[in-house]
Amino acid sequence: MKNNNEIKETVIQFGEGGFLRSFADKFFDVMNKMGTYDGKVVVVQPIQTGLCDVLNEQNGKYNLFLRGISAGKEVCEHTLVQSVSRAINPYTDYQAFLSLADSPDFRVIVSNTTEAGIEYLGTEKPDDAPPKSFPAKLTALLYRRYLAGLPGFIILSCELIDRNGDELKKCVEKYIELWKLGEEFRNWVLSENSFCSTLVDRICTGYPKDENEKKKLSEICPGDRLIDTAEIFHLWVIEGDFENELPFRKSGINVVWTDCVDSYKKRKVRILNGAHTSMVPAALLYGLETVGECMKNENVRKFLEKCIYDEILPTIGESEENRDFAASVFERFENPYIKHMLMSIALNSVSKFKVRVLPTMLEYREKNGKNPEALTFSLAALIAFYKIGTPNDLPEVTEFMKNSEIAEILSSSEIWGQDISVFRPEVENWFSLITETPKEEWFKWVK
Repeated sequence: MKNNNEIKETVIQFGEGGFLRSFADKFFDVMNKMGTYDGKVVVVQPIQTGLCDVLNEQNGKYNLFLRGISAGKEVCEHTLVQSVSRAINPYTDYQAFLSLADSPDFRVIVSNTTEAGIEYLGTEKPDDAPPKSFPAKLTALLYRRYLAGLPGFIILSCELIDRNGDELKKCVEKYIELWKLGEEFRNWVLSENSFCSTLVDRICTGYPKDENEKKKLSEICPGDRLIDTAEIFHLWVIEGDFENELPFRKSGINVVWTDCVDSYKKRKVRILNGAHTSMVPAALLYGLETVGECMKNENVRKFLEKCIYDEILPTIGESEENRDFAASVFERFENPYIKHMLMSIALNSVSKFKVRVLPTMLEYREKNGKNPEALTFSLAALIAFYKIGTPNDLPEVTEFMKNSEIAEILSSSEIWGQDISVFRPEVENWFSLITETPKEEWFKWVK
C-alpha cells in the first residue's frame, strides 16, 4: 500500500453526511488499504451549512464503527477511515470547486444529496457562484471539464429516488438548455459521461446520540467530532460495469454490477421495506415500540416470518439470492445497536403500504387464486391503526381512514390507485379480531 500522502485524488463526492462516510468512503478506504485501488475522495459540501470545516480540521480522517449481527453473532468493526483527502465548500470557495474539473486524475463522481437533491429549479444563472441545486453545480463542473478537453466521469448517484442516475441526467440536460451551453456540449455530456442509476442499502446511525454510547466511543477515539456508526450489512447495486476501474468486488465489497437495478429495487422494497410496513401497525397496536422488540416477541416474529416466507418470497420468486436477502433482513432487524422506532417507520403508512405491500398482495392473488392470509391481516391492522391508534400522516388521509367504513376505504382509487375491494371479506374478519378480542388472541392463527 502506498503512503497515504502519495495517493492521488480521483473521486469527487457531493455530500459529507454520515451515510456516504459509512458507505462509499469506507469502500474506497478498503480498496486503498488492500492496494486494489489508488485514489482519494474530495468532498464537496452540497448546501451552505455542513461538515466541510470539521473534515478539513481532521485532515479528512474519522472513526467508523460497523455493528450488527453476522452469521448469528454480534460483530463490531472499528476503522479509521482515511480515504478523504480534503473538503471544499463551494459557497465560500467556488473557484476551488470548479478547478476540480481541471485535473485529469478525477474519474468518479459520487453523490448523496438527499431525495430532494436531484431537482431542476430553473432559476439559477450560469454565472451564479455557486448555483443553488446539485444538478446545476454538476452542470457547471461538467462544462468546465468539457472546456478543458478532458474525458468525462463515472457518475454514481446514491439518492433514494427511482432511476436516480437517469433523473440526474435529465436535470443536467435541462440546465444545458436553460444556460444555452450548446449542442456540442450536450453531446459530450451524453457520450463521455456515464450516469449510473444505483441502489444503496445500509442503515447508517451516524454520530452516536445516546450519551452512554457517545462517551464509550469517544474514549476509544478522543477528539473525533465525526465519529460515524452504521450496520454491518451493505449492498450497492450499480447499473453498468466498471469493475476494471473500480474493483469493488475484487476487494470483497458487496457491489453488484448490472444492466438494470429494477429487480434489485423490487426485492428490497418488497422484502425489507415490505416487512417493515406489514409488521408495524399490528406491532404498535400490540404495544411494542421498536423493531428489536418485535424480533424478541414470539407472536410478532412468527407473523413476520409468515409474511415473508409464505407470501412475499413465493410471489416475487424464491431464488437463492432472494432467500439470502430475506435471511439478512431478520439479522438486520435483530441488530442490538440499532434502536429503530416503530412510530418512525409508521410515518405515512398508507402510501408506504400502497407501494411496498399492496403489489405483492395483488400478485399473490393472481398467482394463487386466493388472498394472502398474513398480508390481508396487515391491511386490517393498518386500518385499525388509523382508527384507534396514533397515525402520523397527511391530515386528509388520517381523517378519511378514521371516519370511513372499511368498504369505502378499500374501494378508494384515490388512496390505493385502484379498487381493492377483493380483499374486503378477509380484511373485515381480521379487523373484527383486532378490535374486538384481547391481543393475546390476535396471532393464534399463525402456524
